[in-house]
Amino acid sequence: MGAASSSINELPENEYLKKLSGREAISENDPFWNQLLSFSFNTPTNSAELKLLEEAAVSVCKSLVENNPRTGNLAALIKVFLSRTKELKISAECQNHLFIWQAHNALFIICCLLKVLISQMSEEELQLHFTCEDRTPGSYGVECEDLMEELLCCLIQLIVEIPLLDITYSISLEAVTTLVVFLSCQLFHKEILRESIAHKYLMHGPCLPYTSRLVKTLLYNFIRQERSPPPGTHVFQPEPDPDGGGLLYGIASGVATGLWTVFTLGGVGSKRTSQQEESSSLANQSLLLLLALANLTDAPDTPNPYRQAIMSFKNTQDSTVLPSPNPHAFQINFNSLYTTLCEQQNSDQATLLLYTLLHQNSNVRTYMLARTDMENLVLPILEILYHVEERNSHHVYMALIILLILTEDDGFNRSIHEVILKNITWYSERVLTEISLGSLLILVVIRTIQYNMTRTRDKYLHTNCLAALANMSAQFRSLHQYAAQRIISLFALLSKKHNKVLEQATGSLRSSLTSDDSPLPDYAQDLNVIEEVIRMMLEIINSCLTNSLHHNPNLVYALLYKRDLFEQFRTHPSFQDIMQNIDLVISFFSSRIEQAGSELSVERVLEIIKQGAVALPKDRLRKFPELKFKYVEEEQPEEFFIPYVWSLVYNSATGLYWNPQSIQLFTMDSG
Repeated sequence: MGAASSSINELPENEYLKKLSGREAISENDPFWNQLLSFSFNTPTNSAELKLLEEAAVSVCKSLVENNPRTGNLAALIKVFLSRTKELKISAECQNHLFIWQAHNALFIICCLLKVLISQMSEEELQLHFTCEDRTPGSYGVECEDLMEELLCCLIQLIVEIPLLDITYSISLEAVTTLVVFLSCQLFHKEILRESIAHKYLMHGPCLPYTSRLVKTLLYNFIRQERSPPPGTHVFQPEPDPDGGGLLYGIASGVATGLWTVFTLGGVGSKRTSQQEESSSLANQSLLLLLALANLTDAPDTPNPYRQAIMSFKNTQDSTVLPSPNPHAFQINFNSLYTTLCEQQNSDQATLLLYTLLHQNSNVRTYMLARTDMENLVLPILEILYHVEERNSHHVYMALIILLILTEDDGFNRSIHEVILKNITWYSERVLTEISLGSLLILVVIRTIQYNMTRTRDKYLHTNCLAALANMSAQFRSLHQYAAQRIISLFALLSKKHNKVLEQATGSLRSSLTSDDSPLPDYAQDLNVIEEVIRMMLEIINSCLTNSLHHNPNLVYALLYKRDLFEQFRTHPSFQDIMQNIDLVISFFSSRIEQAGSELSVERVLEIIKQGAVALPKDRLRKFPELKFKYVEEEQPEEFFIPYVWSLVYNSATGLYWNPQSIQLFTMDSG
């Protein structure tokens, strides 16, 4: 930033930036570019640092926006970057720090400027900045479009072809980030974009053949979770040759008088925060880019190739050699992917990726359901639901839908009751020294329902929770006594709520007879909703009793202990049919316990129940249709998923800084 500049606050006065953004056109062959790109600093690693940088560069960007259509300096900078990336792969293999260093610096400046331009203007205006010549507005066209397409294609090639080393980590990260910036035009539109720069260039032309390689590389970036190399290892620091020179040192020292002196946001070699130590910026940005690409709407003339690639990739261990009808199919190591997904479920984006793969890629779904260590995946999902108060609603929905998709499989519903867990430390309501994964899943889902009943009152969440329980109900096995109690306790809560709404409706009707003025509250709708939920709970209990009565003595015990709860529903027209089996079970086991005498211990009662379960003729229980619910995506899923993905980009702590005043896609309190 010049010999006199050492602070980020002095960026607006930096002579090189002022020249770049000024009124003078700079040829791409001008020595100025060597001087501009010979700065050394720690790349900002989080949105807070980028906010400082962007605020300091406001005047520079304003000047560029004003002058660039005439000077074409941005296009010249892009051409300088493109020329330097042609030998980037060889530079990485030869450990050519200087070459990679300057290419990274060029891309960093391009990314910063692009972000400002995209946030302030339409795509048509943006394209006017991608030209090196002073033309009339009506003649802009081929060259401008070709340069933008060439830059996008170059970024993709850089991501998929440059090996990930300490010296290439920063430029790989910057390439991913710049692609996110290109896609970020969606942030500045209220409506979902169906035709954009991304559709025009990423789904057609020279970018298209790289689709599968890009998706595969982004997935592997996520899988590997490579941390940023220690500060300073990727910064070019010339060392004098003891013999008095050397080409590399000569080049570096030759531009030393024109260097931006080392400027940092924390100082070269500064300590990274614990958050930076724990997370991988490249993995996080790669995942966000992958999700943004996967959720692009289909182009008018072609389906989204990135979504097609995500839907069709296979396991590297898959020996079948059947040719895929999808041209973007590829193979990846499913074991590594599964392991990373299990480890990363604390983040929204990892949960969204898991949902996407389970819902859209049948190869991944089949593989995961066949795993013998499903607890490694299910436990983090349950923990998300358990801490519902601390999670945003979208994260909770994704976790819940993942459970619903998993419970569509009978094998999963059987196997979770065979996995025994010990000491679940995050479950605080009760000490669980030993419990099956299935019983824990039931506990957490019921807790989510109860939380929803008292707080959010979201019918969609209720429906999906009950659907997951219903899917599992026929396969309930050896339910933990606490899980059995919570099933009946939930029914008790619903029964109490039903009585309260019924009482309010009756009271309202009576008061209306004495007053003609006050309008009647619509209690009928509330009553209808609560009765639907009660019937669902009765069907879940009934499904367990008719399919696996002898496997669940604890549920029968809890049912008998709270038998009075069910009296009012025995003659209710909405529940009479489903109550028949429950009433029969209560009567049958109550009779056997009464015959055994009074003051029986819990152990003795359970023994009687186990004996009675064998003695009860199965044909006495009426058969009902099997409870099976399948997750069906909304008709226009992009209306939910695109704002969700971009809210994750916006809120990413390790990502870009976005000015909240310019965001149009979602309101900031919901984002």
